[in-house]
Amino acid sequence: MSANHTTYGGGTPGAPAWEQDNYLNHTHGLKSWLTTLDHKRIGLMYLICILASFLLGGLFALLVRTEHLTPGRTIVDADLYNQYFTLHGAVMIFLFIIPGIPAALGNFVLPLMLGAKDVAFPRLNLTSWYLWVIGAIFSVVTIALGGVDTGWTFYTPYSTTTATHVIPVTLGVFILGFSSIFTGLNFIVTIHKLRPKGMTWFKMPLFLWAVYATALIQVLATPVLGITLLLLIAERAMGIGIFDPALGGDPVLFQHFFWFYSHPAVYIMILPAMGVISEVIAPFSRKTIFGYKFIAYSSIAIAAFGFLVWGHHMFTSGQSALGNMLFSALTFSVSIPSAIKVFNWLSTMYKGSISLKTPMLYALAFMFLFGIGGLTGLFLGALAVDVHLHDTYFVVAHFHYVMFGGTVIAFLAGLHYWWPKMFGRMYSEKWGAVACALIFIGFNVTFFTQFVLGSQGMPRRYYNYLPMYTSYHQISTVGSYIMGLGFVICAIYLAHSLLAGKKAAANPWGSVTLEWRTPPIPPHDNFDKTPLAGDPYDYSQVRWDAKTGGYVWVDEQSSAAVAG
Repeated sequence: MSANHTTYGGGTPGAPAWEQDNYLNHTHGLKSWLTTLDHKRIGLMYLICILASFLLGGLFALLVRTEHLTPGRTIVDADLYNQYFTLHGAVMIFLFIIPGIPAALGNFVLPLMLGAKDVAFPRLNLTSWYLWVIGAIFSVVTIALGGVDTGWTFYTPYSTTTATHVIPVTLGVFILGFSSIFTGLNFIVTIHKLRPKGMTWFKMPLFLWAVYATALIQVLATPVLGITLLLLIAERAMGIGIFDPALGGDPVLFQHFFWFYSHPAVYIMILPAMGVISEVIAPFSRKTIFGYKFIAYSSIAIAAFGFLVWGHHMFTSGQSALGNMLFSALTFSVSIPSAIKVFNWLSTMYKGSISLKTPMLYALAFMFLFGIGGLTGLFLGALAVDVHLHDTYFVVAHFHYVMFGGTVIAFLAGLHYWWPKMFGRMYSEKWGAVACALIFIGFNVTFFTQFVLGSQGMPRRYYNYLPMYTSYHQISTVGSYIMGLGFVICAIYLAHSLLAGKKAAANPWGSVTLEWRTPPIPPHDNFDKTPLAGDPYDYSQVRWDAKTGGYVWVDEQSSAAVAG
C-alpha cells in the first residue's frame, strides 16, 4: 500500500463494528500517521519513540555495569566509559523518564478520561511530538560524532572546556524543553476547558490531578533549563564569561540554575507515576480510593515544594550555613505529601478484594521501591550525613530507587493497565508476573548493593575503584543482567499479544473512569456524545459479565434490557 494512501474503516468484514473502524485502522498509510491530529495515535508514536530511547539508555547502562565487573579496564577505556554513563543519563532522563508517562500514556488516556474527542490543541500536540523527535536526533547524533563526557548534568567549567560534542546534545535538550512546555500547556487547557458535565474538580480521576500538577511544573520550570543551556552554548561557542571562572564566570551559578529546573523535574517524573498508581490500586482492590482530596491536594503540594528544595543538591558547594539549614528543612517537609499518598494507597488496599494482576504487581513493587527511595532521601537531606554521602554510590542508589523504582515501574504498571485499551489485546498474565519478579529482584540486587558501596565511600562516576569494592560491583552488575532479562521477557510477551493475544473486553479490569466506556479499541472520535461523569472510584457502577469476559456498566446493561 502506498505511504500516502488513505482509506477509512479497514477492519475485517463481518467483525464487530469497533474492530472494523477504530483509531488504529480509521485511516491507513504512513502519511496518515505522520500528519494525524488524533491524540491516541500521537500517544502511540510517543510510546514507540520513548521505548526505543529506553532500549538505547538501557544498553548504555549495561555497558557501564559490565565495565565495573573488575577494577581497571574491563571492556573500554576511561574516556569511552565517561561517554557511556553520560549518554545513559541524558537519554534516560530527557528522552524517556521526563516525557514517558505524560507524553505517551497521558496523551492517550487524558482526553478519554475527560470524555472528550481530543486535547484542546491537536496541532500543538503533533508539533510537540515533532519537537521531541528533532530534539532526540540532536541528542543522539552525538553518539555518531564521538559522544559527550560531561555527565547528564553538563556541569561547568568542564562542559565549556571538554573536547567532546557538548553543543549538539545541549541544543537537543533545549528543543526537548519546548516539547515539554507545549505538552504541559495543552494538558492544562484541556483539563480546564473540556471536562464533561458532572466532572467537577473533585470528581476528576486522580491521574488527571497528577498530570495537571506536572503540567504546571513543565510550564514554569522548563524555561529556566532552556535559558541555562543557551547560556552554556553561548559561553562555549563565543567565550563569554558566565559560568567558567577562567573567563570571570561562576560555576556555582550554573548549579543554581540547573537544579532550580532539575529538582522540579524530579516531580515532572514522579507525579505522573503517582497518578498511575492511584488509578491501578483502586480497581484491583475493588474499593473506593481512600482520602481522595488528600491525594489530589498532595499532588499540588508536591509541585509547589518542588520549586523550593533545589539547594539540597549543593550542601557541599559553599553556600551559606543558613541556606543549607533552610534547604534541609524544606527537603524534609516535601516528604509529607508523598507519605500521604502512600498511606492512602495502603488504606485503599486494606480489607479490599485484591487481584494480583500484572498492573497491580507493578503497583505493589512501586510502593516498596519508592518507599526505600523516599526514606533514603531523608539521609541525604540531613546536613551532617550528606557531607559524607555526597557524590557517592549512595546517591546513585537513592536516585534510581526514586526514578527507576518509582517512575519506570509505574510506567510499566500504566502500560500494562491501559494496554488492552490501546490495542484491544490481552497479554500473558503468567509471563507478566515472571517479568515483574525478575525486574524487581534484579533492581534490588543492582541498587541496594550500591547503598553499601556509597556508605563505604565509593565515589560515583569513577571509572576505576579500589579492590575492596570489587565484590559489591560484581553483585550489582549481575543484578543488572537479571533486570535486563526481565525487560526482554516483557517485550516478548507484549509483542506476542499484538500478534496472537486474546481479544480484550471493553473493560477487563472493572475500572469506572470514562476511558473504559469506549469499545475495546477506541474509535477515532472516542465518543458519539460526551458521556456523563460520575464518581471515578464507585465500583458499584460495573459488574462482571461472563458473556463478554469483562465488566459491563450497570446503566448500559439496564438500558439494553429495557430496549430488549
